[in-house]
Amino acid sequence: MQNKMEKTMSVNQKIQSLIPWILVFVWMFLIFNMSAQPATQSNSLSTEVTEKLTELLNEITPGVDMNMEQLNHIVRKNAHFFAYLILAILVRNALKKGKISEGKNLLLAIGLCVVYAASDEFHQIFVPGRGPQVKDVFIDSAGAVVGIGIYQLVNKIVKHKAKH
Repeated sequence: MQNKMEKTMSVNQKIQSLIPWILVFVWMFLIFNMSAQPATQSNSLSTEVTEKLTELLNEITPGVDMNMEQLNHIVRKNAHFFAYLILAILVRNALKKGKISEGKNLLLAIGLCVVYAASDEFHQIFVPGRGPQVKDVFIDSAGAVVGIGIYQLVNKIVKHKAKH
């Protein structure tokens, strides 16, 4: 009876250790799918977001003149930043179960996000109307670094509260 319980525990532990990696791969898949959109489709989506943002900003600050093209550019670049911020948090969380040192864990998380950002930009060579931009890899990487920073800060706060 106990052996069966141990096997069940072992299976549950394996499933629990896989869930964070499944989330990483699902998020990577979402990033890949967004990057696989032809330029016209991608721009249409970001324009819709920009229009909603403009409506909100007009309610908050009526009468302020906004350049839709510039605002749309900002929305698009922020999408890069926040997509990789989330990816980095997911990667860092998945890596925490590993048996590598904290420093190597951080470097691995950053490295994985930067390599994925570069590969994602390369992938855009094959998407109609899109192309790779080194600037986007830097934006993605900055988002990843901030995401890891947020993860570290929240983790520290949680550990500190658990001690007290």
